[in-house]
Amino acid sequence: MSFWEHLDVLRGVLLRSAAAWFVCTVAAFVFRNALFTAVLAPAHSDFVFYSMLRRCGIPLEDFDIHFINTELAAQFTAHVEVAACIGLLVSFPLIAYFLYGFLSPALYLGERRYVKVAFGAGSLLFLLGIAVNYFVVFPLSVRFLASYQVSGEVVNIISLSSYIGTLLTLSLCMGVVFELPAVTYILGRMGLLNADIMRRYRRHALVAIVTAAAVITPTTDVFTLAVVTLPIYALYEVSILTVRK
Repeated sequence: MSFWEHLDVLRGVLLRSAAAWFVCTVAAFVFRNALFTAVLAPAHSDFVFYSMLRRCGIPLEDFDIHFINTELAAQFTAHVEVAACIGLLVSFPLIAYFLYGFLSPALYLGERRYVKVAFGAGSLLFLLGIAVNYFVVFPLSVRFLASYQVSGEVVNIISLSSYIGTLLTLSLCMGVVFELPAVTYILGRMGLLNADIMRRYRRHALVAIVTAAAVITPTTDVFTLAVVTLPIYALYEVSILTVRK
């Protein structure tokens, strides 16, 4: 095909992707109660992760965050923002399929296999990172930050936009971090990385992972830091296996 014919095909891919995202966003927007019940669940002491910690013998004080809204359109904006993010998350596998359909004619047979693995594994790892953030990292972070006080004279009053912004930011960070095995797989197939190099710099990687975990969860609690560090380090070890020949 000519250059302009390729552009026409790409435009069709982008339009179908946008339509899939829009439909999923509208569906998420309609189910507002279920959507925000899930979004606000980590702000209450009966959240599943807190209950699991109590069953493991870790004492936790009961707490509930009551949010405020200080801007006229902030609640509607938050509703649209969360619905759009959930819509993108749900429609992403279909969007990835559309993009692969556009790219695959330009790839050799062996390259198609690697791209399929990268697309599939990358999508699953990104979703896994978001799930780890929602069930583990974000609850620990919000519990610490919402209860932290520099003085008893300063009372924490959390805005809804701050809570949702933190949730979305951490979800994106953890989703990107969990892409490590997929990235190393691609670099390994390109000959830019191998298992020997990753083993040699294992200790350096551990220091970097601990530092990243401390940035993701700004808390002095060693338990929280360990909970975030362990899955990321496990991904590093998995990444060594993906580039092993």
